[in-house]
Formats: sequence, C-alpha cells, structure tokens
Amino acid sequence: MNTATSPLLPIARRGLMLVISSPSGAGKSTIARTLLADDKQLSLSVSVTTRQRRPSEIADVHYHFVSQREFERMRDSDALLEWAEVHGNFYGTPREPVETAMAEGRDMLFDIDWQGAQQLQDKMSADVVSVFILPPTMTELQSRLHRRAEDSEEVIATRLANSRAEIEHWREYDYVLINEDLNTAFDSVQSIVKAERLRRDRRHGMFDFIRGLLEEVPKL
Repeated sequence: MNTATSPLLPIARRGLMLVISSPSGAGKSTIARTLLADDKQLSLSVSVTTRQRRPSEIADVHYHFVSQREFERMRDSDALLEWAEVHGNFYGTPREPVETAMAEGRDMLFDIDWQGAQQLQDKMSADVVSVFILPPTMTELQSRLHRRAEDSEEVIATRLANSRAEIEHWREYDYVLINEDLNTAFDSVQSIVKAERLRRDRRHGMFDFIRGLLEEVPKL
C-alpha cells in the first residue's frame, strides 16, 4: 500500500502558537493549565520574568525567574521572541524553543498579555492563533483577584486600573470569549484548537497525501 494514502498515518503539519490573553483574574492561566493537562500535543512556552515568584508557582515550570540585568541581556541579544513590561515587571518569550517546536510540528501555548501577542503577530502571524478572555463583569473580576489571595491590595488595585486598557485590545484577537463559566470557556478554547489544527495551510503533509491519493490505482 502507498503509505502516503494510508488514513492511519498522521498528516505532517507545522505547529501552531496558541496565544491566550486576558486582564488579570479573567481566567487565562486557569484555562491554560487545564488545556495543558488535557491536551498532550500542547506544550507551555515558559516565559522569563523579573517579577517575584508567587507561593503557588514553581520556578522553571510556570516562569523562568530572572534578574532585570539578565532579562536585559536576553532582550538586547535578540534571544527573546517578544517582551513587554506589565505592572512594573518584565516578561518575555525565549526564541529558540519556540522556533524549534514550530518546525517539528509541535504546538506551543502562550499565556501572555496583549503587548506580547501583538509582537508575535507581527513576527509569526501565520503560526499564531489568538484568544482573548473577558470577565462577565468588572465586579466579578475584582472578586476573583481577591479570592486568589496572592497579591497585596496595592497590586490588586493596579491590576484593576490596568484592566480597562487591556480590554481595549480585544479587537486584535482571532477569538474573544466571555468567561462566565470556566468549563464552558475551556470547551470553547478546546474547540478552537481542534479546528485550527485542521487548517489546510498548516498541514504541509497534505500535498504528499493528495499526490499519493491521485496516483493510486484502484482495483476494479
């Protein structure tokens, strides 16, 4: 049998970059963690950051925590695919692991803000699938930040003040979801990923499949 036409073999494709953004407390990190646990084809793009580690975070799993001097060295040497300053701290995406993953057909998940998403769109727009998560109300957003109990009142106030400017960028995303119910929002993101993996322009192996299909001589 011509292996190019076997329906049991996966068709080679280029990896996608799933970008999930939201104002702090709207649910992007929870959705991202659930998606990673449920979907073994996805790997987290671990960002570098200069902010302090939260009690619930594990170094080099949730973030690579670095000094500002080290961050500046990476930024200035073009070792970061994107970077941004958020709430007084710096965040960035290491370039090498992302470019390797894309070429090998592996999908990467990015839990980043609108500034980082914009830079990724500018540099690798064909690979990016962007999703923006909105809270149902601003009152609920404030409640979620308090329930998280990981930031001081001053930090929470800063995040709420910045959320309006972040929400203004919703038009720049491919998909926009309202996270009123976490399970529903997660199901929607999961459906987006499944559909985007089937896009014709990502599946370069389809050329060989179609060629083999047309060359196949059926038995009469």
